[in-house]
Amino acid sequence: MSTLQLALSSSASSSYSLFFSPLSKRNALNSLLFYKRRRRLPLSHSHSHFTPHFLRPRLLSSVAASENGAYNNSSPEIAKSFDFASEERYFRPNFDRGSDPFVVSMPPPNVTGSLHMGHAMFVTLEDIMVRYHRMKGRPTLWLPGTDHAGIATQLVVERMLASEGISRAQMSRDEFTKRVWQWKEKYGGTITNQIKRLGASCDWTREHFTLDEQLSQAVIEAFIRLHEKGLIYQEYSEESGHLYYIKYRVAGRSDFLTVATTRPETLFGDVALAVNPKDERYAQFIGQMAIVPQTFGRHVPILADKHVDKEFGTGVLKISPGHDHNDYFLARKLGLPILNVMNKDGTLNDVAGLYSGLDRFEARKKLWAELEETGLAVKKEPHTLRVPRSQRGGEVIEPLVSKQWFVTMEPLAEKALQAVEKGELKIIPERFEKIYNHWLSNIKDWCISRQLWWGHRIPVWYIVGKNNEEEYIVARNADEALEKAHKKYGKDVEIYQDPDVLDTWFSSALWPFSTLGWPDLSAEDFKKFYPTTMLETGHDILFFWVARMVMMGIEFTGTVPFSYVYLHGLIRDSQGRKMSKTLGNVIDPLDTIREFGTDALRFTLSLGTAGQDLNLSTERLTSNKAFTNKLWNAGKFILQNLPDQNDVPAWESLLSNKFDCEDSVLNLPLSECWVVSKLHLLIDSATASYDKFYFGEVARETYDFFWGDFADWYIEASKARLYHSGGKSVAAVAQAVLLYTFENILKLLHPFMPFVTEELWQALPNRKLALIVSPWPQTQLPRNTSSIKKFEILQALVRAIRNARAEYSVEPAKRISASVVASNEVIQYVAEEKEVLALLSRLDLQNLHFTNSPPGMREMQINRFTLWLVKD
Repeated sequence: MSTLQLALSSSASSSYSLFFSPLSKRNALNSLLFYKRRRRLPLSHSHSHFTPHFLRPRLLSSVAASENGAYNNSSPEIAKSFDFASEERYFRPNFDRGSDPFVVSMPPPNVTGSLHMGHAMFVTLEDIMVRYHRMKGRPTLWLPGTDHAGIATQLVVERMLASEGISRAQMSRDEFTKRVWQWKEKYGGTITNQIKRLGASCDWTREHFTLDEQLSQAVIEAFIRLHEKGLIYQEYSEESGHLYYIKYRVAGRSDFLTVATTRPETLFGDVALAVNPKDERYAQFIGQMAIVPQTFGRHVPILADKHVDKEFGTGVLKISPGHDHNDYFLARKLGLPILNVMNKDGTLNDVAGLYSGLDRFEARKKLWAELEETGLAVKKEPHTLRVPRSQRGGEVIEPLVSKQWFVTMEPLAEKALQAVEKGELKIIPERFEKIYNHWLSNIKDWCISRQLWWGHRIPVWYIVGKNNEEEYIVARNADEALEKAHKKYGKDVEIYQDPDVLDTWFSSALWPFSTLGWPDLSAEDFKKFYPTTMLETGHDILFFWVARMVMMGIEFTGTVPFSYVYLHGLIRDSQGRKMSKTLGNVIDPLDTIREFGTDALRFTLSLGTAGQDLNLSTERLTSNKAFTNKLWNAGKFILQNLPDQNDVPAWESLLSNKFDCEDSVLNLPLSECWVVSKLHLLIDSATASYDKFYFGEVARETYDFFWGDFADWYIEASKARLYHSGGKSVAAVAQAVLLYTFENILKLLHPFMPFVTEELWQALPNRKLALIVSPWPQTQLPRNTSSIKKFEILQALVRAIRNARAEYSVEPAKRISASVVASNEVIQYVAEEKEVLALLSRLDLQNLHFTNSPPGMREMQINRFTLWLVKD
């Protein structure tokens, strides 16, 4: 077993020797043991540090950081924004290098939105995918757009109007929608501009809005086709609506029946009372009449129905079919009339008599007070009830039975289930397939109508004077509807359009193909880019959006709209809590960009795993800002140590080094062969991870290589070449390897950190292409595993010497003598790197010696390392 001896000497009165022996099988270093010696070794002078005349410093320009500026040359605080006027040309699909497009449809953020971390997450991940495949040579299309967000936008504009003293009720529909469009034109681009600040390389020339003319036509066409197939129907439904005990007198008798209800104000719409026929308490009252309180004696029948729950409340059910879905169906079965006592604004209508015009809550309070005065109020007791509230405004939503439009989902869901089963659609991570399958296997019909003014108007027209439930016309526009009406009902007929709009999710379900020109199957974009490749979004909308897109895509195009679904998790705070204004833990991405830079934010967000929530902390952001800084400073160092840009022969020689054949790598010195081999291994690993969508792995591996291998070791080792007095040839090799390795690091990191990498790339001389469209590094390039192992031994030796210096308090600036004892094989490659060893270990190069004759020693085994003690 070969042994290396190190004799370290300083100007102190004592000196030390170090020994280590590489394990013969593991090629790993042993631990070191120190012992005192009586002989002093003189301190050598430092080897000279100078910049040879042929190394002309080429500095990065120093640009002060500003909100839209560039990195300064020391601390990249804020990423520069692309000049989209010149850069957007790179964002468009280019078929020059390939024919298989990579297409991603951006999840359209609400037009009312402002950038939050969820947006930053999807923009980062999708941009990573797109930039990677663009560099791989595939025509890439990342298609952006925004959603009209019916409820949210209407609420925003109504609040704006209210601040002006205007109510929507005071305006016509056309006047109101005109104001919404004005608001959209003024403020609707906010979210788009914020997304651009994240570096999103979308094809902005193809940006869409869900109320664009093209997309609106697609929505109408989809409705009509589903209706023609019998998959759209009209039905009564709750639009989505604590326990009060009230006495109803039995007509002609002194008896009372007590009813328990959560909404006493709806009693004005009661059409019957019902009891279970097996409930002996009320058998004697079946078939008689009851008097509805506060209605001036209005009588309703007392009926028997087996569906009445004897255990709920008192066992007596008031039937208000205009305000309860179950009551509605019961009333239809029993042939009872339907009374609606409430307006859509939550006030009571004329059916409520003296209560007409009162707000529902005001009416409830007044009614209960009057019932108490007349002795008809029995009690009011606490009752936990899940009250439905508006998602946007927080108002209580009253169940109000009204006509709604539904899509029959079961036949659509069956095909969507088969798509996953057959492998036509892959969901990442795979565990979400179970959730997808469960939801589609238990799917309910989809209510697609909404009582709003902003959105896609339902393409249905009714005939004046006819029963809306039976007599309606579905058409693409008013002219077509009128023409159909004339043919069916005569020339004198009048028509009017359904006032409701379609659910925003309906238009979103068509997004992957409507944005490409559907229903025009001859549209160029549809022919080139459909079906798309990837749908990336949050796992929380797997049902609301992803599954519906799959169903609609198969239904209207016969094809699954995308091959992959990549689901990211939620972003939580450093403690794993969901971000909320209540907790005060919301992290604003724009503030984050200002403090840490866009690249640091993007890199941090990319470190998550598909489907897993990510805890975001300032510590992570700070660390990745430092990483960006390190990258910037490495670029500065390399630029300072490259030949002058006007030195054509030097650059021709430099750029001729490709390192793509085995000899070109094997003939390199050890340090260079090691770093190039490690780089080639990284390229293979990173490319494989990119292809598997393991973006966090790519980020971590590249981070470790750049910082742990390239910056900490090779850049430092290269200084022994660059500042060596041997002349140009020694430095030229290091220059070539520095440039080659750094170029490839920039390529690997570009999808994650587009700003700093492009900036550094453009600063390098002889750049023929922008980094964004530069070819991806080749895979399967040569590597020398033997050189990797040898350099690892050299690294361990350097670490050991550094540890010894620290333990014995050798001043960092002092250069000390050393003697290395080893086998001839080890001496050969370590001696060849003596300049590197001396530089990294602060040794006196003139007094660094190598020998294969170790002193007498005895062996000790500690853990997995073999230690050798010198016998004094």
